[in-house]
Amino acid sequence: MPHTDQGQDKTLDVITIGRSSVDLYGQQLGTRLEDTASFAKSVGGCPANIAIGTARLGLRSALITRVGDEQMGRFIREQCAREGVNVEGIRTDRERLTALVLLAIEAEGVSPMIFVRTDCADMALNEGDVDEAFVRSSRAILVSGTHFSRPNTEAAQRKAIRIAKESGGKVIFDIDYRPNLWGLAGHAEGFERYVKSDRVSAILKSVLPDCDLIVGTEEEIMIASGADDVLSSLKAIRAVSAATIVLKRGAMGCIVYDGPISDDLEDGVVGQGFPIEVYNVLGAGDAFMSGFLRGWLTGEDHRTSATWANACGAFAVSRLLCSPEYPSWDELAFFLANGSKHRALRKDEAINHIHWATNRKQDDIPLLMALACDHRMQLVDVADELKVPHEKISEFKRLTVKAAARVADGRPGYGMLIDERFGRDAFFDAATQNFSWLGRPVELPGSRPLRFEFSQDIGSQLVEWPLDHCIKCLCFYHPDDPAALKTEQQEKLRALFEAARRVGRELLIEIIAGKNGPLKDDTVSTALQELYDLGIKPDWWKLEPQASSGAWENIEAVIARNDAYCRGIVLLGLEAPTEELVKAFEATRVAPAVKGFAVGRTIFVDAARAWMAGKMDDEAAISDMAGRFRALTDAWLRTRGL
Repeated sequence: MPHTDQGQDKTLDVITIGRSSVDLYGQQLGTRLEDTASFAKSVGGCPANIAIGTARLGLRSALITRVGDEQMGRFIREQCAREGVNVEGIRTDRERLTALVLLAIEAEGVSPMIFVRTDCADMALNEGDVDEAFVRSSRAILVSGTHFSRPNTEAAQRKAIRIAKESGGKVIFDIDYRPNLWGLAGHAEGFERYVKSDRVSAILKSVLPDCDLIVGTEEEIMIASGADDVLSSLKAIRAVSAATIVLKRGAMGCIVYDGPISDDLEDGVVGQGFPIEVYNVLGAGDAFMSGFLRGWLTGEDHRTSATWANACGAFAVSRLLCSPEYPSWDELAFFLANGSKHRALRKDEAINHIHWATNRKQDDIPLLMALACDHRMQLVDVADELKVPHEKISEFKRLTVKAAARVADGRPGYGMLIDERFGRDAFFDAATQNFSWLGRPVELPGSRPLRFEFSQDIGSQLVEWPLDHCIKCLCFYHPDDPAALKTEQQEKLRALFEAARRVGRELLIEIIAGKNGPLKDDTVSTALQELYDLGIKPDWWKLEPQASSGAWENIEAVIARNDAYCRGIVLLGLEAPTEELVKAFEATRVAPAVKGFAVGRTIFVDAARAWMAGKMDDEAAISDMAGRFRALTDAWLRTRGL
């Protein structure tokens, strides 16, 4: 990413300062907040949103704020870190709670909200929270209007401004006017955008001379200047500040002003606009600012910066939440290059896939070695044969977690597949082991055509899953299947894919073709292409060993052609002896997309039988499985020179 010559010694591009909250968005659209039944959680507060938005666009961003010493505060810190935001400036307040915002989408442009900010953590920010060396490390700081509303937060921001100017940094002012956060509107008027106030104007106007970039809506420009119309406000700001001024005008885009302000409001730099359907206006300004800063801080001209800002704002207003909906750089670049045939960008599958894949909850997983213990029928058969209650299966699955954890020993690259039917307690155990990946099946074991295990309404099940649990679905699918069977299975997989995306869970599709037809060099690659042609783009594929390197090369080519963001392939075992699996591992050398394996019966089947029969105690079973799992992981690592 290009940077201007100024500030080459800086380790950060921008530090945002001020509000951080947890937004609770009503999930029922077109209704009052009083009637909202469920909420979606995300990071909120304009400085936090902008820190995330700029990080997604490739800037080195950081946030200075306070959060409570509780679960919501930890969520903000952890989510910012996941997004690539530097969190050194986030202080933990042990006396105050993290701010919350409850809001609903009642109608287009109507979003009632309640700020739950009584003595909240971020408003306790003070000068001591602003570390001089940290501010000096950034090419720019962003101060926000709300944090000039109290003496302590005002002092913190003015300290940051002084340090930034002394160290050659730029000062960005997001006017961010919320009247009720200045005590000018009631609790129920959280959506109110403008209340004239000489007191507020006097404070904000005093900030303007120190700024290099000032950004605000028409109402915000007026409150910052104290004037009563937009043109007079721009001239009043120019009288005290040489800063670049960006006037945000909602659906009309923006105008950028450098130099003198003429009598023509339109006499400025205008970026390209993007006519789209407005779904939710909240958070659009923070997305806009993120896009503008991506251009402004990397030396682009104002028209380019404004175009990027308008595009980022378009993404935000076309989607429900704030920061989770902001585009990544890949997503923005794709949109600028290709546009969209949809006025509602949230309905564009190509853009949505890039958004999903480039903003996944987890970082890339270049290596995955998983112990698969999601088997149900096989273990039921063993239990019934030995005449032991099925509860023993659940107990045994907990032992498999201990075996996998013993091999993983806290290192990245290890995971597990566990089923819901017998593995609920095992899931709780696995959650404490810091595995890189956890998957769980949804298919009815052995079903062909594919059926889901507990209900065919798969979406309602997935809502209850932890966000980091990956959906795994085995489908016995062969390109030569009868047309009716193939169509039925394709529709089932498509429904699952759509449900996974809607609820934000990763998806692994396991294809076994060899049990229902010949396994040729193009069998599995053809199967994958048929599913890609339906718009199904799983995060992972799980595939059986292939007969030749040519088969793997064909598979690799299909994935590369259809989904550059696919996490990769894991190899399944089908109860093959360890020696055969090692040979299968070697054959995948020609396919870098194969990231590892998810193998089960080869590892646990002997231990399961012996333990259920009373011939092995817990430790013996754990040791036996750990030894077999370790042998496979060692073999895999050798194939990759690790």
